[in-house]
Amino acid sequence: MCGIVGYVGRDNAKNVIINGLKRLEYRGYDSAGLALIVNDEIKVFKRVGKIREFEIELNRLNIYSNIGIGHTRWATHGRPTLENAHPHLSCDGKIAVVHNGIVENYAPLKEELLSKGHTFTSQTDTEVIVHLIEEELKTSKGFFEAFLKAVNRLKGSFAICAITTAEPDKLFCARKDSPLVVGLGEDESFVASDVPAFLPYTNRAVFLEDGEVAVVDRKGALFYDFSGAPVKKEVVKIPWSLAQAEKGGYKHFMIKEIYEQPRAVADTISGNTAWFKGEIPLEGIEPSSFDRVQIVACGTSYHAGLIAKFFLENFAKIPAEVDYASEYRYRNPVVNDRTLVIAITQSGETADTLAAMRLAKSKGAKLLAVCNVIGSTATREADCVIYTYAGPEISVASTKAFTTQLTALYLFSLWLARERGALGTEEVEELYSHLLEIPSKIEAFLNRERQDETVKRIALEFYKSSDALYLGRHVNYPIALEGALKLKEISYIHAEGYPAGEMKHGPIALIDEKMPVIVVATKGSIYEKIVSNMEEVKARKGKVIALLNPGSPEAEKIADYKIEVPQVEEFLSPIVSVIPLQLFAYYIADFLGYDVDQPRNLAKSVTVE
Repeated sequence: MCGIVGYVGRDNAKNVIINGLKRLEYRGYDSAGLALIVNDEIKVFKRVGKIREFEIELNRLNIYSNIGIGHTRWATHGRPTLENAHPHLSCDGKIAVVHNGIVENYAPLKEELLSKGHTFTSQTDTEVIVHLIEEELKTSKGFFEAFLKAVNRLKGSFAICAITTAEPDKLFCARKDSPLVVGLGEDESFVASDVPAFLPYTNRAVFLEDGEVAVVDRKGALFYDFSGAPVKKEVVKIPWSLAQAEKGGYKHFMIKEIYEQPRAVADTISGNTAWFKGEIPLEGIEPSSFDRVQIVACGTSYHAGLIAKFFLENFAKIPAEVDYASEYRYRNPVVNDRTLVIAITQSGETADTLAAMRLAKSKGAKLLAVCNVIGSTATREADCVIYTYAGPEISVASTKAFTTQLTALYLFSLWLARERGALGTEEVEELYSHLLEIPSKIEAFLNRERQDETVKRIALEFYKSSDALYLGRHVNYPIALEGALKLKEISYIHAEGYPAGEMKHGPIALIDEKMPVIVVATKGSIYEKIVSNMEEVKARKGKVIALLNPGSPEAEKIADYKIEVPQVEEFLSPIVSVIPLQLFAYYIADFLGYDVDQPRNLAKSVTVE
């Protein structure tokens, strides 16, 4: 679930592939590898760790090949080890494969292949692909036919690139729900997860769609659907410079990362499916061993923790507390061996969160880390880790890390509810099915009539404001806090987030005709109450910017400005509601001319107390 690079052409494939993988480092990874065809043999090289160290090792080798495939891996099935790093080889060593995504039916496929005499050397789901191709080759007319047969037996998401000594001048590729693009150069061709991998060599690209296969040689590529029927594809000229390509053509990393959220949420769901469905254990956590939960986190992660409290108490029926990690160890918390402490951290290196974890562990608590960085300190010190698959988040203001944290915490809460008997299997499956809809719901918001243009127009109205008030209730009141934090972080405008029911206890005194009041007014169990709070704002001449669902006439009548978001299950609404608030903060900061990705005084990972 990271970076793929394939090359066939006139240059040394080793150098081209390593350079391409370096340009995909932003995707995050824990190991790297490549396979080259040398003198009719496939040579495989792998290393756990960073590409720069891998490159040094490879440069010591006097090796040349004009074709190869490479991969950077972020562990999903199996730990980050040499054995689990890609590429993977067939039993006879004549086929090599790299893969991004999740093979959901790998367990029955592996069992079948083992029964037919195949030997597996890794814990990965990917390895079944290369053995499946090898098996299908026994009854196929050629490699392409075997490749197609294998691809059609896979369930899940995948981007695959394969090489074989039987046809040593071709790359064989397939895509389903995971990006893959072919680059066409002069007497050379490329395959990659993203355009920056080959942009120094060519700006001519062909993007594979779901259900498509490519056979690539140095002269070009042929494209097919999964039935083997030819497909006509358009060659696109990429207008980016290399520097722009690193941002995917976006002006800033923050807006790029906002738009990456459908994929990031989908990856977090698929990356945690195996333990959620009980296919593998969630190691280090025994559901009956604790009777209370404490959550520790900082900043945006703290807001994720506040929402997780709703998940845990409503679904798993277990009491949950949420603490700023920076305050936790100073209040002498009541924690013992019947306590589960959940530490939420994007980087896994936040000093206050690590200190809170160590205090809890010293008192006998079990530790669960929800983290985005494999191998970070938090993941090493926790008893159990749930990873978010956001990929690297470069902008200081957190966006996709937050929504993937909510996704992971929702999954954990449902798992815990089922394991403790608080919810039945059918109830859990229904709630899980709602989560599966979220990536497409986010995508729909971002793409529907360029909804971000609506947010942009509203931001243009208010970017010179000196203050802003954010209101929400129930599971969305932490989203009011998060929206205010985003605005403060990158635009330097003073903003406050409040539960709307608390407005009369102070904040209502701030409201006047100049004050933008952003209200999360999506439908749910307290919709009527939030509408009443909007009336109170209007009575004080405040400017109401409402986030609402389609078909909300009560809120629409009151709002001065409205932003429609798709309606989803109430407890999942924060994952959708936060998107326009991220956009609102981004556009205001951009209109003000500030450095959106690197706001003053802030760092991505706070490693000091």
